[in-house]
Amino acid sequence: MAKRQGCRTVSFDRPVYVSAHAAIVGQKEGEGPLQGTFDMVSGDTHFGQKTWELAESRMQRIAIETATGKAGLNLSDLDFILAGDLLNQCIGSAMASVSSNIPFIGLYGACSTMAEGLAVGACLVDGGAARRLCAAASSHFCAAERQYRFPLAYGGQRTPTAQWTATAAGAAVLTRDRTPVRITHALFGQMVDLDVTDANNMGAAMAPAAYDTLTHLFEDTGTQPSDYDRILTGDLARVGSALLRDLFGRDGVDLGATYDDCGVLLYDTEQDVHAGGSGCGCSAAVLCGDILDRMERGALHRVIFAGTGALMSPTSVQQGQGIAGICHAVILEGS
Repeated sequence: MAKRQGCRTVSFDRPVYVSAHAAIVGQKEGEGPLQGTFDMVSGDTHFGQKTWELAESRMQRIAIETATGKAGLNLSDLDFILAGDLLNQCIGSAMASVSSNIPFIGLYGACSTMAEGLAVGACLVDGGAARRLCAAASSHFCAAERQYRFPLAYGGQRTPTAQWTATAAGAAVLTRDRTPVRITHALFGQMVDLDVTDANNMGAAMAPAAYDTLTHLFEDTGTQPSDYDRILTGDLARVGSALLRDLFGRDGVDLGATYDDCGVLLYDTEQDVHAGGSGCGCSAAVLCGDILDRMERGALHRVIFAGTGALMSPTSVQQGQGIAGICHAVILEGS
């Protein structure tokens, strides 16, 4: 059974394994540094659909079906689908799974959604409420721009601190059946609001939450950065990840070469994404592509995956409300 370790960390006594995973991305993401690590790169940003929102739903559906198939399962074998996205009412995820006939748990954690799904899913599997389930997250550049900023035809200017919403989706099947990778711990983050109001500087809004979560995770588990092969946030991008290093530096803690951010890893600097990537699908695709592949091969043995989200809506931004950051984290280990 899951139990509390330290102040806020959940430790799983019964192993929860990642049975299979899949990452689906758009062409821009497929041309970046992680090319070749994705299950599918689509040259059609519409994914054969009529709208950007339906395109995102189709992309997430492909990720879920691909991961489930790689696990040797049918959708009907799943006890739950846990999924989320950036769209109002998580409509992208809802439409992706509406015809699945599987119990659906919608999640909203902005860019932290994939980590949230893995943490909640691991609790369900460890506690016996599920034998197997799928956690998924997605985002689509065009759908997010229409909702949060301006329609693409507007051609608005982007600030240097702005991030590029990834057209990407990731899905992972969790089970009690032994596989090379398992989830050992989870920490659910608390909201941290330092009154950052600039929606074009989400890294600054999220970095304090990442600092809070990782600090508690290190304290609760009695570990330090050097105890891990990789520590990944997603998605602070270049601005936020630099701030996170600075916050830990004030405590005399060096995150070192083990730390990186999914929003930095997904794109080359030449791809004109300004500060880096963002969106629920960014960290989901990095994890469910490159990182889990490397863990299965034994190239990585112990990884912290800390999803970071900026909790806001178009209305709250227009009203000048502060953007609360949140960070959920899981520890993944080779089994």
